Amino acid sequence: MAGNNAAAGAAAEEQALQHLLAQGLVLVERNYRVARGPSARGGEIDLILRDVDGTLVFVEVRERADGRHGGAAASVGARKQQRIIRAAQHYLMRQPSQAVACRFDVVAIDGDVLSWIPGAFLAR
Repeated sequence: MAGNNAAAGAAAEEQALQHLLAQGLVLVERNYRVARGPSARGGEIDLILRDVDGTLVFVEVRERADGRHGGAAASVGARKQQRIIRAAQHYLMRQPSQAVACRFDVVAIDGDVLSWIPGAFLAR
């Protein structure tokens, strides 16, 4: 079953990527992972893109078979957001020192419906 979940996740990420590319964003990196430690989960950013205005966009892709239980977007809770923010901070520390605008988007796929939510959450 894990293989099916991984394949479904990869397909959802590809669908989200193609949608965002069609909106003019440019892919910078996929599946950026940060290890936190032996007993704590790190963070992962599904997609990192650059928007047409230069904003660096960190994208979480979530997929659900349907909208029950709040749907895909609702599954990006506070704990998941903090892991994404931590991974984004790590990513930015590795970049040349330059001020760059950033935002956190969610692409939610509920069945056949794809919703792109720019600025879905803020780094706190």
